[in-house]
Amino acid sequence: MKGKLLLVEDDDITREAATEFLKVKGYDVISVADGETAIATFEAQHFDVVILDIMLPKVDGFGVLKAIRAQKQTCVLMLTAMTDDKTQIMSFDYQADDYMSKPFSLAILEKRVEALMRRSQPQSNKEEWVYGDAKVNLSGFSATYQGVEVDIKPKEIKILNLLIDHPGQVFSRDQILDKLWFDETPYDRVIDVYIKNLRKKLHLDCIKTVKNVGYKYEGDV
Repeated sequence: MKGKLLLVEDDDITREAATEFLKVKGYDVISVADGETAIATFEAQHFDVVILDIMLPKVDGFGVLKAIRAQKQTCVLMLTAMTDDKTQIMSFDYQADDYMSKPFSLAILEKRVEALMRRSQPQSNKEEWVYGDAKVNLSGFSATYQGVEVDIKPKEIKILNLLIDHPGQVFSRDQILDKLWFDETPYDRVIDVYIKNLRKKLHLDCIKTVKNVGYKYEGDV
C-alpha cells in the first residue's frame, strides 16, 4: 500500500467514487460520512493523509481539523463546494495543508494526495544515527554498540527510525503496525518485543513507554 488515508465526505456519490479510485491507485482508504465519526476514527488509527470536506453533519470540517491539530500534524486536504476567499483563508488559518474546490478531478486529487504523502514522510536524511555508545545505520539496517556489531532486525530499525523522526510524538502499537506492516497482520505485542530488543541491545533509554498508550522517542535527532 502507498499509504493510509481517511476520507471524510457526506455526499455518498463523491465519497464512494473517491474511495474506490484511490483504492485502485494503491491506497488504504477508510471513509466516513460525518465529523463525529471522523474524529473517533482518526483517534483510533494512524493515517498519513486526511481528505476532509468542510460541510459535514454533527461536526463540521473546521471542527474536525481543530481536533486533528490538537493531537498531531497529519497532512489534511480540505474539500468543499465553497469557493470564496474567506473559506479558503479559514482553512489555512486552521492549518490545513491544501485545499480543493468541488467539483474536482479524481486524477488531480490523486496528485494532491501524492504531494501530501511526500510531505508526511520522515524528514531525516541521516544514514547513521548515534545515541551514546550505540550507532545505527538506518538505511543499511545494521547497528553496533561500543564498536561491537549487534544482531538487529530490519523491523526493529524501522520502528526506531519512525520514533526518532517524530520526537515526542506517542505512537500506539496499532499505529506502528499500520505504518510499518501494511497488509501484514502480526499480533500487536510484537511491537513490545521489538522495543524491548532495541532497549536491551542498544541500551536506548530514550525510547519511553507511555502507559496504556504506546511509545515515544525523547532525545536529539
